[in-house]
Amino acid sequence: MAGRFSKAAQAALNAVTGKRARIVVDHIIKHGSITTDDLKEKYGYDHPPRAIKDVSDQGIPLVKVIVRKADGKRMAEYRFGDLDNITAGRVGGRANFPKAFKESLVAAYGSKCALCNALFEPRYLQIDHRIPYLVAGDGVADTLDVKDYMLVCGSCNRAKSWSCEHCPNGIEVKDPGVCAACYWANPLQYTHVATADIRRLDLTWTGPEVSDFDDAKAKAGTGDGAMPKFVKDAVRRAVCGNGRTDP
Repeated sequence: MAGRFSKAAQAALNAVTGKRARIVVDHIIKHGSITTDDLKEKYGYDHPPRAIKDVSDQGIPLVKVIVRKADGKRMAEYRFGDLDNITAGRVGGRANFPKAFKESLVAAYGSKCALCNALFEPRYLQIDHRIPYLVAGDGVADTLDVKDYMLVCGSCNRAKSWSCEHCPNGIEVKDPGVCAACYWANPLQYTHVATADIRRLDLTWTGPEVSDFDDAKAKAGTGDGAMPKFVKDAVRRAVCGNGRTDP
């Protein structure tokens, strides 16, 4: 690797951690690129974009091109982008947010998770881009405008990350407009969940509301999916106004 990269780029590559990310980086250093077939067949990764994201999340720019295999089928090939243009001041490829910015988010949205609406102490809330960094890139990420970010709890952030990683738009299309209309970006006003025609509602009962939940759960029963069905039936009765519970 000596002589191929600048000292800063070499230091950034050496700093990459995590098994999947390390494999991708080392393979590209040795061979010049890595393909989805390499990741699947040589390294056993059934979801290559996840391994690629592991590298991008650590601030290493990758460029994707579509190539054809010997049988004529298409596959993605990844190479390093401009390693001398690695953005400083990032953790995991994302901005290292100043404390004052988090305070601005709490002032704007309250000390609660934007997805499940549960209240948390600010220290337990994580700052997340409404449009994933993998799609939006640095353009929006560097403005630090509160409208482009949301506060989420750790559990919801993991759920959002998994959904975005498996979303067709996040994997291939990367259209910020599609992300902006998604539940994970705008839970109060959305048209789809990861491109699927789904409506989702996360509810949390706290304080005196807990007894309401316990009473509802007792009436719903203990069968698989009993509580979600009970809530949906209650909503349907309220909407239909005639006591009907069938879809």
